[in-house]
Amino acid sequence: MLKEKLKNHNIILASGSPRRHQFLKDLKISFIIDVKKIKEIYPENLKSSEITDYLSELKAEVFKHELKKEDILITSDTIVWHKNEALGKAETTTHAKEMLLSLSGQTHEVITSVTFTTTEIQKTVNASTFVTFKELTHEEIDFYILNYHPLDKAGAYGIQEWIGLIGITKVEGSYFNVVGLPTHLVYETLLEIASI
Repeated sequence: MLKEKLKNHNIILASGSPRRHQFLKDLKISFIIDVKKIKEIYPENLKSSEITDYLSELKAEVFKHELKKEDILITSDTIVWHKNEALGKAETTTHAKEMLLSLSGQTHEVITSVTFTTTEIQKTVNASTFVTFKELTHEEIDFYILNYHPLDKAGAYGIQEWIGLIGITKVEGSYFNVVGLPTHLVYETLLEIASI
């Protein structure tokens, strides 16, 4: 259904995430991947979804002058929001362990913003999911970091990986949002844009 509505559009996904690539494939969307590196710096006064909205839109800025009329650019950003602080990607394994220890036995919020940009419009949507971890042992955290290399993930974990299987006790909201993309919002927004 969506594929038919998008037949006159070129979808550009500006993400290197294999999880996001797979989601678009699962939604039966034809797309190309084009990733441009930017410095993910945001104003310190921003909080929660303001951060992901800002960064998602910032990632679109570098494409603005090269978009064609039929293009729909998709950019996104995910953070873990915990104790009034944004946890992005861990820089080192030590940093990853600190993050996971802070999430252990706690509930945190995973926020993903997705920005859709054309030559005519820009629309940003976001979703929040609350995730609860059991008390993780040091051994469990060390095993996970050693075997799954979670440095490319916000909050230093992948819900779909071993740590999620053994450690997550509750998820409130979209599971797919935690994996990396609120797919229901992507579907709805693309339908809306294709109908304009």
